[in-house]
Amino acid sequence: MALFPQTTITTDAALRDLASDKPRVRAAAAVALGDVEPERAAEAAGALIRAVDDGDPDVRASAILSLGDLGDARAVEPLVLRLDDGAPSVRQCAAVALGRMRAAAAFAPLCRALAEGPPDLRFQAATSLCEIDPARALAPLTAALADGDPEVVGAAALALGAIGDESAVEPLAARLDHRAPRTRFDVAYALAGLGDERAVDTLVRAAADRELSWDAIEALEGLGAADRLADLIERAPDVEHRLRAAAGLLACAAGHPAGDRARAALEASLSGRRTRRRTLALELVGKVGGDWAIAALERAAAARPRLRDEIDPVLRALREPPP
Repeated sequence: MALFPQTTITTDAALRDLASDKPRVRAAAAVALGDVEPERAAEAAGALIRAVDDGDPDVRASAILSLGDLGDARAVEPLVLRLDDGAPSVRQCAAVALGRMRAAAAFAPLCRALAEGPPDLRFQAATSLCEIDPARALAPLTAALADGDPEVVGAAALALGAIGDESAVEPLAARLDHRAPRTRFDVAYALAGLGDERAVDTLVRAAADRELSWDAIEALEGLGAADRLADLIERAPDVEHRLRAAAGLLACAAGHPAGDRARAALEASLSGRRTRRRTLALELVGKVGGDWAIAALERAAAARPRLRDEIDPVLRALREPPP
């Protein structure tokens, strides 16, 4: 008897298990077939295409996502048909998979889904269109900013921000007063990615929300909003977010009057006893870089020699940056 039983499933076993009378077993097999050896990928894709018609929605969804990972062109048409599946999880997975595959033939069906599908599908179609053809996606995504569902508007906004075309700036700015707070944040985050400072006030408000704070601080850093980041060194929801604000300030305005306060906050956590906070401070100081970062890391290592194994790799990376 093996001391440690095998927990992975072989390709042959997964192919066999797709015929099981137990939906849970078929779904697990479908997941496994998304990660097979290259020489058997075509065989796995053929079996998964058949599983797209399985009577159980969990099996269909698992098969669809695995087909998206395999990228077999034969799967595009069956996946497009599943955009109309009666199970929300299945149609969402179909949109996800088509986006991963960057399937050009799926662009028009996904446009229809974005305009006419149920909200759960419209939401995912926005992201997938951006992945398939960013330039062509500009027009349907801009139109989706008028969607009645806040999550769809947010997804369209984030997709437009990812595309990075300046033509989206004014349509996005017009949605900064959206009734839904999370949608306002998504719009502001997209605007920040396009360099528009009208996003700042919304981002600052979002930085008070523990769930949104990290991304809001990241966006403020990208905009170079040093004064707002300086405030967040004290006001962000918890220590981790305050450290992120400190690093953001140093990254965009190292000479800011609050720079010494930012450096002190990061250095204090470098040799702290809380592992998670210390690890974050190490990562952030490594990203800030420069002579101050090297000196701060050396002081932390001297103060707590047991932390050498954690600190030395960051020091080496700062002293010997890749060519």
